[in-house]
Amino acid sequence: MQIRKAGKHDIDALIGFNEAMAFETEGKKLFTGTLRKGVEAVFDDPHKGFYVVAEDDGNAIGGLMVTFEWSDWRDGWFWWIQSVYVNPDYRGKGIYSRLYDFVKSEARDSGGVCGFRLYVEKENVNAQHVYEKVGMEETYYLMYEEKL
Repeated sequence: MQIRKAGKHDIDALIGFNEAMAFETEGKKLFTGTLRKGVEAVFDDPHKGFYVVAEDDGNAIGGLMVTFEWSDWRDGWFWWIQSVYVNPDYRGKGIYSRLYDFVKSEARDSGGVCGFRLYVEKENVNAQHVYEKVGMEETYYLMYEEKL
């Protein structure tokens, strides 16, 4: 098992992870063309973020994306963890924990990171337990959005 930053050769796997996660958690079918452009954009512009993958025997079996948010209150960066997916055959084996440890190590190396954030579906209690197990806590903030 290897945890590493993703490369362009992982794009198809990352698209598959996103499609599977959207359908599994929200019953949504994503438009693959738009998704491909969105994933490729992260590799084309490192200011957008980066992907991390878990690999077993040369096959990507899970991954996540990190994006950045500046906090003027803390004079530091929050790293948002997004698009988390682990192949069902590998769940319950600590894959997310290893991915998260890798992200924390990258944050220490880069400096200026004041914390980590993510959002999770309210009904996805299994994922919530995983996040709590690695030390994350539910915040007192609610999330709002307006779609354009």
